[in-house]
Amino acid sequence: MSRKRTTTWASVAVLILLMVIGYYLTRYQDSTTPSQPTTTAAQPPGTPPAQDPAPLLAGLKIASEGKMAGYSRDRFPHWSGQGNSCDTREVVLQRQGADVRSDKDCKATAGTWVSAYDGVTITDAGKLDIDHTVPLAEAWRSGADKWTDEQRQKFANDLDGIQLVAVSATSNRSKGDQDPAKWKPPVETYWCTYAANWVTVKSTYGLTVDQAEHDALAAMIAVCPR
Repeated sequence: MSRKRTTTWASVAVLILLMVIGYYLTRYQDSTTPSQPTTTAAQPPGTPPAQDPAPLLAGLKIASEGKMAGYSRDRFPHWSGQGNSCDTREVVLQRQGADVRSDKDCKATAGTWVSAYDGVTITDAGKLDIDHTVPLAEAWRSGADKWTDEQRQKFANDLDGIQLVAVSATSNRSKGDQDPAKWKPPVETYWCTYAANWVTVKSTYGLTVDQAEHDALAAMIAVCPR
């Protein structure tokens, strides 16, 4: 009887040991597997504005566009490091895509993104650009030329609002640094959101609008649901 009891306790001890080993092996595998960040943005770029953007537009100062003298993209240090080997671009891809997978260097290796500007569905991160809703050069002409480089860096890497949007490279390069008087997203159903995002960014950063830009934004906001 004693021998049987000893054998039973030994079996239990071995089982417990195997369970402990299995637990720590699982913890180790989890820690070494590339992370799969949350892919749903708190406020997706295509979400219609919660509030009427017209008052924000009315509050913007109308002024002639400034000059490009002294401008360089280097004056807006962008794609800053955000921790865990990720830079601003990779964080935007993670937030605005679905089923995004990243490697150990935080580079997106898989996922699905819908470009709000042209409605194109993209599964190759290399075909995406991260657009600045208000382009860097447009910001420069609207008052950012008077900012410090630190202020311009914050603007270029703003992950707190709707200044950064993952879109098709084709649509982003078609837009360039043009304001809404010269370029609008091909998807007209996005015009309300685009205009609302534009005036929100300009209001947040105290940037001006020229008259043609103001009038184009007013026309786009007029299509927003009431």
